[in-house]
Amino acid sequence: MVHSTALVFSAASFFFSLPVNAGLYPKSSAVLSVDAKSYDRLIAKSNHTSIVEFYAPWCGHCKNLQPAYEKAAINLKGLANVAAVDCDDDANKQFCGSMGVQGYPTLKIVRPGKKAGRPVVEDYQGARAAKPIVDAVVEKIPNHVKKIEDKGLVAWLQESNNTAKAVLLTDKGTTSALLRALAIDYLGGVSFAQIRSKENTAVKLFGVEKFPTFLVLPGGEKEAIVYDGDLKKEAMSAFVKKSSGVAPNAAEPAPEPKKKAKKAEKKEPKKESKKADPKPKAASATVEDQVPPTESPDPKVDVPPPVKVAPMILTLEKEADLQRECFSPKSHICILALLPAKENKDDVLSKGTSQALSSLGEVQQKHSKRQSLFPFYSIPPENELGQTVRKNLDLKPSNGIEIIAVNAKRLWWRRFSGSGFMPNDIEEFVDAIRMNEGAKNKLPESLVTEAPAVEEAKQEPESAKEAEPPKPKAKEEPPKPKAEDTPEPEPETRETVPDPKAEDTPEPEPEKKETIPEHGEL
Repeated sequence: MVHSTALVFSAASFFFSLPVNAGLYPKSSAVLSVDAKSYDRLIAKSNHTSIVEFYAPWCGHCKNLQPAYEKAAINLKGLANVAAVDCDDDANKQFCGSMGVQGYPTLKIVRPGKKAGRPVVEDYQGARAAKPIVDAVVEKIPNHVKKIEDKGLVAWLQESNNTAKAVLLTDKGTTSALLRALAIDYLGGVSFAQIRSKENTAVKLFGVEKFPTFLVLPGGEKEAIVYDGDLKKEAMSAFVKKSSGVAPNAAEPAPEPKKKAKKAEKKEPKKESKKADPKPKAASATVEDQVPPTESPDPKVDVPPPVKVAPMILTLEKEADLQRECFSPKSHICILALLPAKENKDDVLSKGTSQALSSLGEVQQKHSKRQSLFPFYSIPPENELGQTVRKNLDLKPSNGIEIIAVNAKRLWWRRFSGSGFMPNDIEEFVDAIRMNEGAKNKLPESLVTEAPAVEEAKQEPESAKEAEPPKPKAKEEPPKPKAEDTPEPEPETRETVPDPKAEDTPEPEPEKKETIPEHGEL
């Protein structure tokens, strides 16, 4: 009897010694567990973008999200921080309240602001699945990579000649998440740049024969060192460190228990922030400075006279056609050139408009072999829906051309903001959309309606029945929906915070196999 009592007492003491609420993410998880004390050090002061989940261990929706969030953390390793805060912990409750958490789970994207330690925080409103989470975070990764063209190459090489530079020569127009993450790691120590394969002077100068090629200029009179390893972040970072002699910035400030160390810790980020602040501005300014294009090497661009522009892309003159192709609930991505109004019908298009249409046609022709490329359309000012789109999206007045991308099915749109309409500028815009990069705006739902073509389809069988007796062949079967048109499940709504004592049974989710693009590659 004595022995059994001792066993009961030991078991009871064991269970009472366990924490009341164990977190969802253990130390072995790819998700970084932070609390009210470590958030400022690990997230707010980080140069990297972060996504933070505020959760409670008893929350059913939080448990359902856990596998997808773990998967997102694995895919974003080395590119961004994926963290979680247990709001059921008494030590974190006040902090979660200060972050505006009203339900679980709440996801927030935290990206560096203009001032060090004062990040920009925004709610993540996308689907609770790994791929959309990864895509949303990748889109918010800061870009400190300069885009260099032939005309600015010499000036860039002479700029801070003693500072190490890392260069990626590629045939892509967009900057990968991997290169952006590397630039953040070496912010203030190594300058990163990207040069396209069409810049012949740069390609010949560095002796590049294949793309992509990554190299480091150690600085001074030292020759360039070409990288020949795997295009993975860890290996590339080791190469940059060895070639430049510059160590990457610490992923997180190391916690120091001593007071002296804390003072040193406070001083170091300030120095880094002062050095880091001008860098992003300089980088963004350089990208903007490089936007004005050089003369295109393709003579076809200059062949059509500005007075008469050949219809290189399809024109949607009727409102119903535009509605059916680009603004119906199942419409996918469209590139639209909203043409300016004319005082007289006989007036010719302006030089800028002619160049824009010519460039759109050239880019579309270049990618014509890709059947998956979205369509390009020009919309004349007489198209009433085109004018409605201008007003609803707050675009330029009708006397200026606008180029936009719209996706009615996903309810987003994006505006071409380049300063010129050369093929290179248009292609960069198209590449960014293809690669799902860059910020998007929400498309007003009022613009998305069923196309009138549905009514016309109904009238045809009726007239056919009146003209001739019914035959099996004459009956038109309704078109079968394509797999790609299948509506996607809506994201789960947030779960309001219930009484912790109440039982919360997790809702089972159907398992879905999703493919996540390799953002960790160039």
